[in-house]
Parts: sequence; structure tokens; C-alpha cells
Amino acid sequence: MIDPSRAQTFSSDGIIAPLRFATYRRVWFTSLLANLGILMQGVGAAWSMTQMTSSADQVALVQTALLLPIMLIAMPAGAIADMHDRRIVALVALSIELFGAVALTIVEWSGFTTPFMMLVLCFVMGSGMALRGPAWQSSVSEQVPPAMLPAAVALNGISYNIARSFGPAIGGIVVATAGAVAAFALNAWFYLPLLVALFLWKRVAEPSRLPREQLSRAIVSGVRYITNSPSIKIVLTRTFLTGVIGGSISALMPLIARDLLHGGAQTYGIILGAFGLGAVVGALFIGEVRKRMSGEAAVRACALSMGSAIAAVALSDNPIITAAALLLAGAVWTMTMTLFNIAVQLSAPRWVAGRSLAAYQAAISGGIAIGSWGWGRLTDSGGVEVALLASSTLMLLSPLLGLWLRMPPIRASDQDAESLADPEVRLALTARSGPLVVEIEYRVSQENARAFHNVMQNVQLLRQRNGAYGWSIARDIADPELWTERYHCPTWLDYLRQRNRSTQSERALDRRASAFHVGPDPVRVRRMLERPFGSVRWKEDVPDRTASEMPLDNPKRGGR
Repeated sequence: MIDPSRAQTFSSDGIIAPLRFATYRRVWFTSLLANLGILMQGVGAAWSMTQMTSSADQVALVQTALLLPIMLIAMPAGAIADMHDRRIVALVALSIELFGAVALTIVEWSGFTTPFMMLVLCFVMGSGMALRGPAWQSSVSEQVPPAMLPAAVALNGISYNIARSFGPAIGGIVVATAGAVAAFALNAWFYLPLLVALFLWKRVAEPSRLPREQLSRAIVSGVRYITNSPSIKIVLTRTFLTGVIGGSISALMPLIARDLLHGGAQTYGIILGAFGLGAVVGALFIGEVRKRMSGEAAVRACALSMGSAIAAVALSDNPIITAAALLLAGAVWTMTMTLFNIAVQLSAPRWVAGRSLAAYQAAISGGIAIGSWGWGRLTDSGGVEVALLASSTLMLLSPLLGLWLRMPPIRASDQDAESLADPEVRLALTARSGPLVVEIEYRVSQENARAFHNVMQNVQLLRQRNGAYGWSIARDIADPELWTERYHCPTWLDYLRQRNRSTQSERALDRRASAFHVGPDPVRVRRMLERPFGSVRWKEDVPDRTASEMPLDNPKRGGR
């Protein structure tokens, strides 16, 4: 366990404080090596594809093959990260990536590589990355104390951006001097230290009082939470569209080096390094940007800068001008993605953090993957310059999205509320008993009817994203002050989960609704079993079970 007193001691060390914790330090340094290997492998794969085919479509598909799995399996990966030991999940994912890297090395060394084989093995490695991402990101909070979490997240971003700054350049040099097979072999070797670091991590997990969700139900819970969270939906939509438009740079980088700059693998590595160096600069200044600008203003400024930089790349045949434009593009791209990432993380409670991060990864990776394919097709028909100018135009117009999909305010993280005691129960319930019907009666003065109804629209989203369905609000026609909120939960266990998933702001909204209640009696809550077959004695000689015999009985009582 992490000693809070040590966290206080290290707080003065600023952003480097998380490195004082051995597990985080080992994982951070070995992740840096793994990221270097992945980016070197990406350079080798893209350049090898340019040697096997002249089709821009095939070259762009390398990026698609690496990122498409993140879009396809992100939500299951996030659910697995929330449900299982994140250390084990990361080890399994790394093993999949290592298998793909070794296989690609052997195939390339043997001379049997084909465009199809290259794409398949890139897809395998992308699948491992997709499985590892949510487990790795959400495990940071288990490696450092809460006070260190922002610094640890920032350090992770800096690790990747350092790798992105030097990995492509190193990859370009390796490919130019020893061939793509050397880049693939180094990538395989660089996975090994991270495997050892995760193996040495002695993770201490706190067992949950409630049973673990099934994978399919956990996926549904995550999707339901996101679809009923307007702020997260807006951020994910903006992330996806930005990925589609801005994916031109990463997808067409080999063709920028070959066709616009008339260079080789080393030129390719250098301009990738310029983009990565810009990303490091962007990561270092993100705090200052957040301090001075709102989320919408910052995203708008980054989009205008990105569009201008892409246009400069399209029109330049000078490596220095291109590198300078890519430096700017890397900085504002990282700022934009970090703003989106922060908005998602601060909007999601802990119980669904892995799935929310997985949705973010799916949005950005899916956007880039789809955009890469589209920009590759356009390049085949119109050339690299036309594709980049089209991307630039769309990026310059993208701030107009803020008229309909305005970025939500980025506030401090919404903390989980304290768990509620289980309600009093006198029927013999099991985990699968249900559906459960919940009715809550409010008595509201008629002059407050409209205001109460408006608040209840937000309560509806609260109930639905935490597991309820079939929500309704009704007003008694004979007694206009009497309002009845009604919703369903699939099972008794789902209801217990729904009660204990609320954040502090959601509990405050619940209290706000209750504050409209008037009269001497408190708000009345009824919980009813919709299909009570198992609770009825079918034979006279079968005794009723008592409350103490109920499988999920809890000695604590109270709550709504």
C-alpha cells in the first residue's frame, strides 16, 4: 500500500514526484522503451510498405491496421480493465503485442512479407495495444497516491511524446542502415523490460462487496453511462471528427517524405521526429493553455493552428519549412487530444473510468483509422498535395462545430459519493431477483411544478446512466401536488449497484430534487418485485424464509 505521509513528503517535487514510487518508476521507464520500439516498428512497417507497393491506399492502411483494433475492441477492453486485475490484463495484452512483433520480424527476415501479411500482423499488434491501453491508463491511480495522479498522468503523456520525438528518427536511421527487419526486431526486444516490470508489480486489490459484472453486462453499462452523459458524448464526437480530419498527417507522412520532399527513410524519420518534438512542447504548455483559455477557446485555437500547419506542409518542398510546420502541428495536436482526454477523465466516475477511457481511445483511433483510409484514397486520385489541402480546409472550418457541440467546462474531478446502506428487505431475494420497480413520491407545491419538472429531466439521465431503465415522471390528476418518479432495474443486484454508483454531484442533484418536497411526511420510496414468483409459497407446508436467510442481506439499513 502507498503511505500517504510519503506522498506529502514528495509533493514539493512537482511533476517528478510519482517517480519516487518504485512500481510507477519501473513501469514508466520500461513503457518509454516500449513506446520507442512501437514507433520504430511503425516507421519500418510504413517504409517497407512503400517498397512493396506504389499504392498510397496501401501505405495509409498501415496506420489503419494499427489503430482500427482500438476502435473495434476498446469498449470490451475497458470493461475487462474495470472488472479484472489490471496487471494481468496488461501482461496478456503485452504478450499479444510481443507475438505480433516476433512474427513480423521472422516473416520480414525470411523475405516472405506481402502487403496483406504486413497489415495482418500490424492488426495483431494493434489488438494488443487496444487491450493494454485502458488497463494501463486506469492502473496509474493504483501505483501512486491520489495527490500524485495529475502529475503521473502528465508524466505518462510526456513519456509517449519523448518516444514520439526520437523513436521515428531513430527508426528512420535504423531502417536506412539495417533495413526494416532491424526495426521490427528492436521493437520485440523493447517489450521485454515492460513485461518484467509488470510481473514484479505486487498489486493489492480491494475486493468489492458486490459480485463482478459479466463482460456483456459491463459493456452495456459502459455504453449506457456514456450515452446518458451529454458532456462525454460531446467530447467523444469532437474527438472522433478531429481524428478523421487530422489523420491526414500521420497517414501520409511517408508520402510527404517521398513525394513532396523527395527524401528517403531518414527524411521520413526526421519529419516524424519534428512532429513528436512539437508534441512534447505542447504537453509542457498544456497547463498554461488551460489556465488562460476555456476548453472551447483552446480547441478552437488549436484547430486553426493545425489547419494552417497542414496547409504549409502541403505547399512546401523545403525540409526545414516542413519540419517547422510539423513542429507546430505536433504541439497543437497534442494540446487538443490532451484537452479531450482531461474532459473525459474528469467527467467519469471511478467505476466506469476504464470504459470511458476506452471510448475516448476508440473515438480518436477510429477517427484516425477512418481518416487515414479516406486520405489515402484521395491521394491515389488527386495526389498528396490535394489531400493535405482538403484536410487543412476542413480543419480550419472545424471550430464551427462549437456552435452545436460546445466543449463542456473542464472542472475538478467529480468524486465518488459514499456507499449507501442497503434498503430494508423482508422478501427472500437473490442477486437475480427482478425486475425491480422503484417508485418515489414527491409532494411539490404547484408554483414550483415547472422548476421541479426541469430538475427531474436531469435526474432521468442520472438514473439511466447508473443502470435504471423505463424511467418516467407522472403527476396525479386528482392531487396536482403529488408527483411519482418511476423506473426499473433488471435485478436486485443491478439495483444495489445503481444506488452506489453516484458521484457527489449526482447525490447533490438528488438532494435538489428532494428539496422541492413539502409536507410533514418525507419523500416516500417503494421498491417492488415485478415478477414475484419466487417469493410466493406454492405449498402450505413450505415456510417463508426470514430476512436473515436472504443471500444479499446486509446488516446496514437506510438510504433511498
